[in-house]
Order: sequence, then structure tokens, then C-alpha cells
Amino acid sequence: MAINWFPGHMHKARKEIREIMPQIDLIIEVLDARIPFSSENPLANSLRGDKPCIKVLNKSDLADPVRTEEWVKYLEKSKGVKAIPTTSEQPGQIKNLLELCRQMLPHKADSELLVRTLIMGIPNVGKSTIINTLAGRMIAKVGNEPAVTKRQQKINLQNGIVLSDTPGFLWPKLEPESCGYRLAVTGAVKDTAIEYEDVASYAAEFLLTDYPEAVKERYQLDTLPANDYELMEIIGRKRGCLRPGGKINLHKVSEIILNELRDGTLGRLTLETPEVVEKEQIILEKEKEAKKAAKEARKNKRKGQY
Repeated sequence: MAINWFPGHMHKARKEIREIMPQIDLIIEVLDARIPFSSENPLANSLRGDKPCIKVLNKSDLADPVRTEEWVKYLEKSKGVKAIPTTSEQPGQIKNLLELCRQMLPHKADSELLVRTLIMGIPNVGKSTIINTLAGRMIAKVGNEPAVTKRQQKINLQNGIVLSDTPGFLWPKLEPESCGYRLAVTGAVKDTAIEYEDVASYAAEFLLTDYPEAVKERYQLDTLPANDYELMEIIGRKRGCLRPGGKINLHKVSEIILNELRDGTLGRLTLETPEVVEKEQIILEKEKEAKKAAKEARKNKRKGQY
């Protein structure tokens, strides 16, 4: 699935981050705990260099707790990285970030020196809510629509920590393709930029594979359907999503599946595991190598014709 959504303010944000990075002591990257890999911006690691980084697994109340723990251990294998689950339902978890910032900068832990942090994250991961909780007041605009924050701002947290906020931004090319689907399923990409039925079909297939019992319980099924289309057909008939003539209204069914997955009605779900994304990365690298080899072969063939 191709997603063409890279607004101008996101390009500007990437440029601004590069410019201010030399003055930053520590990075706070907010991730969606349901898709820690897909919601991680690949530019973050290259931009931060060797600066310490806190990976915040936000919306952990919607994520599978077992898989969240797997992700914490996996992310902390990287040097200078600390991973913590958070949720807006427990502000205390978020406020612990302030103490953690000091701990990760020992030379500033017991001093009055300012700690300059940069908070970043793709759209709709809850970054604005975290900022408001840390500041203890409404500073960042909060909304369910992706890409609410559109300009950079600095926030003095009154405890020696200065927080630089940047607009959430996606990267120009979403790969592998499954990452694009996961971002769309969780609402990180505007629904107007995706094929709704296509994304819901991906979600239905995932649910049947990874969380079959949740599907049976939510939609009151004795047995599981054979595939995603059959599941959408069953849900459509149970919920009365019918067009004239008795045909299923796939758009309405898609809304039901995506909304119930996003708001936690289907239970605490995580759409990817470290093992799955590592396999996907291996496949992606092989595909890139094959494309590169094919391109080189075409180039050599053209040279041989002259």
C-alpha cells in the first residue's frame, strides 16, 4: 500500500531538527506501544548520533502487555537507549521522565545546569498530551487527528529542563509495506490518505492470525472464518451494514473494525513483535539488493549496446 502523505511542515520539521540537534543533550522519542517499530522514525537514530535517548512507549494501556515488555528489552539493546511504557491514564508514569532525563545525564544530575531535551514523534502518538503533563499546564494542542502540532516551540519545565517540541512527521517513504498498513490501522496516517477497506482488510487478517480469541469474543463467533473477507462479511451482517439487495457495505464494516481496534474495544493488541520486524527487515534488504543488481544489469546492458 502506497501512502502519499508528507506535508510541507513535516519537511520543515526535519530540517529544523538537524539545525538544533548540536544544542540538545537528550532525545525523547514518543512511540505508539502498539507499533513500536513502525512508529519509530528512522531519521531519529541518525539525527541523534551518540546522544542518549528515551523511547516512550505511549498508549501502553491499549497495547498487549507481554509484547510491550518484549519491546522494552529489545529497544534497550541499543546503546544509550532507555525504554519506558506510558499512558495518559497514569500521569505519574509520564512525570517520571523528568527524573530519568537527569539520570541519563550523570554530569548534570546534581547540578543546576540546564538539560536541553528534544521531544519528537510521528503524528497521533500522544506527544502533545505528554508535553502538557510534564509542564503541568496546557501548552500543546491535543487532538485525535494526525499532524496537530505544526511549529517548533521551547518549553521551560521550571526544573532545569528545557523541552524543545517539533511537529510530528512521517518519513517520505514508508517501508516495508506492512509498516504503512500498521500506521494506517492505528490512525497515525489521516484516513483521507488511505484506502479504508484495504486497511481494514489488513487489520482483519492480523486479528484472525494474532488475536483469534478476541475476535470470537467481540463478534460472538463460535468458530473463526477462513479469511479476512469472510470476517468482514460476518461482521457486516451482524451489525446490519447492508446495501440495497443485501450486499455488504464494506466501508461501514471497515469503520467498525478500525474504530474498535483503535479505541481498545477489541482488547489490548500489539500489531508487531521484534521477531516479526527483524524478518521483515531481512526480506526488505534482500529486495533492495535484488533491485540494485537488476538496475546495474540494465545499465551494463545499455553500455554494451554502444
